[in-house]
Amino acid sequence: MVPGLDGALTVLPPFIIEQIRKREEGERRREQPSLELPVAPPPQRSEDAEDDEPNRGVLIIDLG
Repeated sequence: MVPGLDGALTVLPPFIIEQIRKREEGERRREQPSLELPVAPPPQRSEDAEDDEPNRGVLIIDLG
């Protein structure tokens, strides 16, 4: 609420309130530091890689 010309409190129009809110949000975004990390794409597996180790798993050896 804002004091009017006659001293009574008046409510701002919704359009003005929305513009003030957007401006304040924009200022907050500019003030907050941001960090951008370079992200490398995941390595691509070739079809040959699958043939190198076809039997991956667990090997149990009885030592007793």
